[in-house]
Amino acid sequence: MSAKEIKALVRRLVAESNKGKAAFLAVLDEFYATDFVLHSTGEDIRGIKDYKKHCSETYSAFPDIHHTLDDMVVEGDKVATRWTITGTHKGEYMGIPPTNKKATVWAFSIDRFAGGKFVEEWGMHDTLSFMQQIGLVPTPAKGK
Repeated sequence: MSAKEIKALVRRLVAESNKGKAAFLAVLDEFYATDFVLHSTGEDIRGIKDYKKHCSETYSAFPDIHHTLDDMVVEGDKVATRWTITGTHKGEYMGIPPTNKKATVWAFSIDRFAGGKFVEEWGMHDTLSFMQQIGLVPTPAKGK
């Protein structure tokens, strides 16, 4: 895939992700290989079936989740992406009961493509800021 094709694919995926849970889950097979692997903080998710489960749980916890694409750089078969993610914590997430608080965090990912699909991703998001925004971790007082 060319850099232009990879960027277009990522932009299409972001657009689909912002249409909500049902729309996003409906197109995952189009974008991801069946043996897709996500390397993320504290876990690896292997296979499209487990990735769909992960995505479903995330949308259940944050039904209004919105992804904003901030930066994208393509090199060969990989794309590095910086995101801003916002959502309201309405359902259980990582064992945390809903707080009904809105959070905005940064995230980044490096994705590898083969055969026109995502095959592997390394991702990280700002967990500390998220925990502070939903009230699980205190925010340090400024100026002290």
